[in-house]
Amino acid sequence: MEALIRVENLCKIYNPGENEVRALDHIHLVIEEGEFVAIIGQSGSGKSTLMNMLGCLDVPTTGKYYLNGTDVSTMTDNEQSAVRNKEIGFIFQGFNLITNLTALENVELPLIYRGIDKKTRRELSIQALEMVGLEHRMKHKPSEMSGGQQQRVAIARAIAAKPPVILADEPTGNLDSASSREILKILRELHDGGRTVILITHDDGIAAQAKRVVRIMDGKIESDFINENFSE
Repeated sequence: MEALIRVENLCKIYNPGENEVRALDHIHLVIEEGEFVAIIGQSGSGKSTLMNMLGCLDVPTTGKYYLNGTDVSTMTDNEQSAVRNKEIGFIFQGFNLITNLTALENVELPLIYRGIDKKTRRELSIQALEMVGLEHRMKHKPSEMSGGQQQRVAIARAIAAKPPVILADEPTGNLDSASSREILKILRELHDGGRTVILITHDDGIAAQAKRVVRIMDGKIESDFINENFSE
């Protein structure tokens, strides 16, 4: 059976030539459906570039990236945009909520772009907000919520359309420790429910919450191992 994500010999080179920078240097990676994977690395390691590739936000210089069996590494911007909208739910460090919309409206917005009818998108959005424990905050705007609550709205937005991949980029970076634990608990519940969760982080403590840890350094995968302390 085809892996959900398969990366073959992936390179991303900036300034080709004498002063070139190999942000990614011959990366090979396979992620199966339903995995909970942390990709960890320090600033400049290449983890953000790899995230951009996995999220169809950029294309490699060389190499292949297959998502659900489809080669997305040579797609145009518009083709990649369509894949992103259908296949990937993004959770960013900065929440990226629209300030003048309610929590419910923020979650609904991407579903409008997917062409989902009003009744269905309202139902999906309410379900997603209930999943993250915000059924009592649906009519609140971002300014009326805490950082942890705003990030939960962002998670609801990412999962509402039930995309096969959840890509979380430093999702606890702007949060206090209590809110961080809440967010990690939700990501764990999404994994338990069968979602594929990819967590990008620089923090060993955050990475330790995942079942599999991929460490990247200088554009190469330094290690890839199963977290023995992860309990099913």
